[in-house]
Amino acid sequence: MEKVTLSSWPTPMEAAPRLASEIGLAPDDLRIKRDDLTGLGGGGNKVRKLEWLVADALQHGADTLVTTGGPQSNHARLTAAAGARAGLNVVLVMPGSGRPDRPGGNLLLDAALAARIVWAGDTAPAELAGLAEKTCAELRGEGAVPYPVPFGGSSALGARGYREAGEEILNQQPDVRHVVTALGSGGTMAGLVASLGAERVLGVDVGALPDPASVAAAFASELTGSKVAAGQLRLRGDQVGEAYGVFYEPVLRAITTVARTEGIILDPVYTGRAAAGLMAAVRDGSIRPGERTVLLHTGGLPGLFGHTEAAHRIGETLHTYP
Repeated sequence: MEKVTLSSWPTPMEAAPRLASEIGLAPDDLRIKRDDLTGLGGGGNKVRKLEWLVADALQHGADTLVTTGGPQSNHARLTAAAGARAGLNVVLVMPGSGRPDRPGGNLLLDAALAARIVWAGDTAPAELAGLAEKTCAELRGEGAVPYPVPFGGSSALGARGYREAGEEILNQQPDVRHVVTALGSGGTMAGLVASLGAERVLGVDVGALPDPASVAAAFASELTGSKVAAGQLRLRGDQVGEAYGVFYEPVLRAITTVARTEGIILDPVYTGRAAAGLMAAVRDGSIRPGERTVLLHTGGLPGLFGHTEAAHRIGETLHTYP
């Protein structure tokens, strides 16, 4: 199956010497892989996965994409954008009681992209998949042909996009020793492991799944055709904080440090935690000076504007003169 093309590849690989020096690496040790610059719908890593998933949807004659996520889901926003590009309707199943009076962040973009939202009420994340299946059944009853897009775009099919990304990284930085990525729904890390090997990929758990290592290992096993055990994966679980999506103090330090050294903005749920995990790995010696390291920027900027606590805490650091 051929994928559909939703962006221009490869994304840039940028040196980050001031950030490297600030966190304890040598100036030439650190690169940032800019998958926030994928263009479609505000950019982000889900575009790579959606190129494969939308192709599969079209091959199956679908006219509607159905997926799940929180109100500030980057994946939901990019599914809406991919649907618009491909001429498909999009339905997003989200927890919550209804549209806020003033939608912001990703919700604002969902509206601009004409996605239809099914509000699921006070629903646990684990229950959203079942509600998405119910929504698909209802759409079929109306004569539509829905295609269920998995949470985060993560499946062995979607993870092909990050197997390709790993190959890009090797072409851009052949001597890479560590690739640091946020670990959410598992597909991004799985694809990187498939192309780079488990020893080079460090996943920073963001708390989206109860056992993300097992999920990522299963996707990687399917991609490679050989068994990848969860215990083989490099995983940091020390940046989750209280819970998924809840602002965490080390993330504030990571966001402001990256912004003030490199002028690059991270989000408070995924990339902020990935950068916090990178900083922690340098502190504890898991990543050492002299080892070429790549931080994967998976996007998510719109979510920063929709995260009230993060916006408030970052706003508190505002400098004034005199």
